[in-house]
Amino acid sequence: MGKWKRSQAYADYMGFILTLNEGVRGKKLTCDYKVSEPIEKLVALLNTLDRWIDETPPVDQPSRFGNKAFRTWYAKLDQEAENLVAAVIPKHLASAAPEVAVYLKEAVGNSTRIDYGTGHEAAFAAFLCCLCKIGVLRVDDQMAIVFKVFNRYLEVMRKLQKTYRMEPAGSQGVWGLDDFQFLPFIWGSSQLIDHPNLEPRHFVDEKVVNENHKDFMFLECILFITEMKTGPFAEHSNQLWNISAVPSWSKVNQGLIRMYKAE
Repeated sequence: MGKWKRSQAYADYMGFILTLNEGVRGKKLTCDYKVSEPIEKLVALLNTLDRWIDETPPVDQPSRFGNKAFRTWYAKLDQEAENLVAAVIPKHLASAAPEVAVYLKEAVGNSTRIDYGTGHEAAFAAFLCCLCKIGVLRVDDQMAIVFKVFNRYLEVMRKLQKTYRMEPAGSQGVWGLDDFQFLPFIWGSSQLIDHPNLEPRHFVDEKVVNENHKDFMFLECILFITEMKTGPFAEHSNQLWNISAVPSWSKVNQGLIRMYKAE
């Protein structure tokens, strides 16, 4: 772990996460931002993954969790990943497609265990970071990377998790922040910094979440948790419940970044 934290790759990855964190600060998902051709192509790639879920319905099986149809869906991605990536990057960078495609294949869950967790989410962030490194995505794509591409990725992952009843990978249960995601809480808390009305204590209020989730990634995550889990919020999502007592979104954001580095 120490070697990884001292590496150039770690510096690049965390730099990418923190640059995007600043880029979305105080901005709504619904605000205006530039959408470049590579961004459109990435959304099209994610739309393809979404369509494949519709074409691969869950199978009847005795076990409630880990539907084996996920393996059929994943096999299609495994086979097509390089072509999908090649459609996003320009022809003169075609030789990068096999390497970049590895991150895409790692970003959707494990086909053996039929699980998904923050490591898979990190692989998607690394996939986007690679596209920045080779010049496909640029500095002025920052907001679209989070609001258009990453947000669409989250929608597809939630559909995967629901359709195939995927297990949380490496989950810390009640002591973890969330079973499946981490980055949308970081970037989502940055969006809410200096918001005139919404404070951290408000995200446990169902009415506030329902009225504002389309604008803020953090609240969209809370909505998904409440759809997937039953019982008191303080019991099934204790870490998040504790965060609601933090006085400001900037403190929440800083704390989550520290927590992410530690994990």
